[in-house]
Amino acid sequence: MKKTLDHLPLRKQAELRQVVETVRAAFEEATSTRRAARLKDGKILKIILYGSYARGDWVHDPVGRYFSDFDLLIIVDHEDLTDGEFWHEAENRTMPIGPDIRTPVSLIVHSLDDVNEQLDRGRYFFAGIVREGVLLYDTPGSKLHTPADLKARVALAEAERHYEQWTASAASFRKVAAFCIAENEPNLAAFNFHQTAEHLYHCLLLVVTLYSGKAHNLAFLRKKAEAISPRLAEAWPRETKFERRCFELLREAYVKARYSEHYKITSEELAWLSARMDVLRARTDDVCKARLAQLRAAAVAD
Repeated sequence: MKKTLDHLPLRKQAELRQVVETVRAAFEEATSTRRAARLKDGKILKIILYGSYARGDWVHDPVGRYFSDFDLLIIVDHEDLTDGEFWHEAENRTMPIGPDIRTPVSLIVHSLDDVNEQLDRGRYFFAGIVREGVLLYDTPGSKLHTPADLKARVALAEAERHYEQWTASAASFRKVAAFCIAENEPNLAAFNFHQTAEHLYHCLLLVVTLYSGKAHNLAFLRKKAEAISPRLAEAWPRETKFERRCFELLREAYVKARYSEHYKITSEELAWLSARMDVLRARTDDVCKARLAQLRAAAVAD
């Protein structure tokens, strides 16, 4: 693992230092009022930059409205500290606002035991972080295991299970959404479209990397998926206000379509979302099938 940010512009290096300080401060505040020792005395053991900014191939495209995130893996000393309640404030404070933090920040949090278990199993996602990541913060004595060699046949079997499970669940949500439209239940239709998209994204991430995390935020999942295959962006045109509004309505549907009396979505917007679901499914299927073909070829040669 690398320990220097010399490959990044000085402004990006300064931003990352501010992000690390902000995350640590927010975490300390979140745990300071807890009574249980495992929470009150909980520690961040490592903060690791991974993804495009670690590799050096980040994208800053104002015209296409695409900006790479600072992808950070935060490793803590207890599984209970991975709960989102400890990280909401850190996520809020690292929003790209003001002069100090201008780059979007994506946080994933795992315990040291969990990360080492994933490395012992040879999981591609975590092995890639160890291979390409940049260590931004470290606690002495907390060591990561050397990634095991994952056999192609094992990876293939797992990827095939993920593909079957998540494509089936996405198709089920798609059918329920259509039923809700027919029954004039637009909010429930929007929620089920959200679940359709979420399950398709999890399918792609799991088949390609064997990891997807615990995320419901479609903007986060969309960015992760499009980083794997830019063709996924074809599912969500961003040129017009209508297109952007429709995706925002879809993103909000996970909570607001069920619980907010102010959430409204029109038949025209639902029709657009329905058409985009077909594109997302097709593009996801293309990527997953290509990955499965690679794994089958590797399994034969293994």
